[in-house]
Amino acid sequence: MRFTLRQLDVFLATARHGSLSRAADSLAMSQSAASSALRDLEDLYQVQLFDRVGKRLKINTLGLSIQVQAEALLEQAAALDSALSGDVGPGKLRVGATLTIGNYLAVELIAAFQQRFPGAAVALSVANTEAIVQQVLSYELDVGLIEGELFHPDLDIQPWRDDELVVFARPDHPLAGGESLDDDALAAATWVVREPGSGTRQTFDRAMAGLLPRLNMGLALEHTEAIKRAVAAGLGLGCLSRISLQDAFEQGSLAPLPAPHRDFSRRFSIVMHREKYRSQGLHAWLALCEEAQQMPLD
Repeated sequence: MRFTLRQLDVFLATARHGSLSRAADSLAMSQSAASSALRDLEDLYQVQLFDRVGKRLKINTLGLSIQVQAEALLEQAAALDSALSGDVGPGKLRVGATLTIGNYLAVELIAAFQQRFPGAAVALSVANTEAIVQQVLSYELDVGLIEGELFHPDLDIQPWRDDELVVFARPDHPLAGGESLDDDALAAATWVVREPGSGTRQTFDRAMAGLLPRLNMGLALEHTEAIKRAVAAGLGLGCLSRISLQDAFEQGSLAPLPAPHRDFSRRFSIVMHREKYRSQGLHAWLALCEEAQQMPLD
């Protein structure tokens, strides 16, 4: 074996960041040391792993073809290092979650995980479905918990737990406390919704199939709490996960509006790269997620 693990570290960090300087920062190296390690790796095999586009480095076809193997090799090396050091814990785990899951479910999961494995290091990244999927694909995350529906040949997608969206308004809204909303009422309303690329927006658009061109999208916001505040301020109707609205419904600050003829059901999913090395920590996390499938949503 002619390459070093440090060279692979630099190669992968450069692939993630598209920049040697940012790769060096992420590895706590000088830029010259990182540049030397990458150059030595390419010179060793007389290959080029990146295309130079201005000041950026874009991983090329050859680089992509070895990225999966390099990621797996480094993770197995880290696991071996931990075993030889007598560390039998789950190690570090990088978890991604979409906003609803991150704000209302993931923290409890992390607390349970760390209670089960004292000293376990779990890093949580919260973003929309599109962003979490991209980070899983680029190996920036070990596992993602998402709300959106998708298929990707490089992803292992496992159904996790059921959820549903609920249409809601401020309690004194003219539609609150009335009969179920029909399509005319939905079309006449002003809406405050999640941004495109989010799982919640994907489910909302699917549920409103055939009606979308008639809807008045007043605001598209990236954060659940911002939508709740906007609706409470009278800026329109909202549509979010029931688990994000339960407290507000119980306190009476927001009111659910039934629309039973529209299907707002969905399913949360667990996503991992198909070639991802399943470490002890990742296996333990997946087992905990399986146990949590039946956690109450309120």
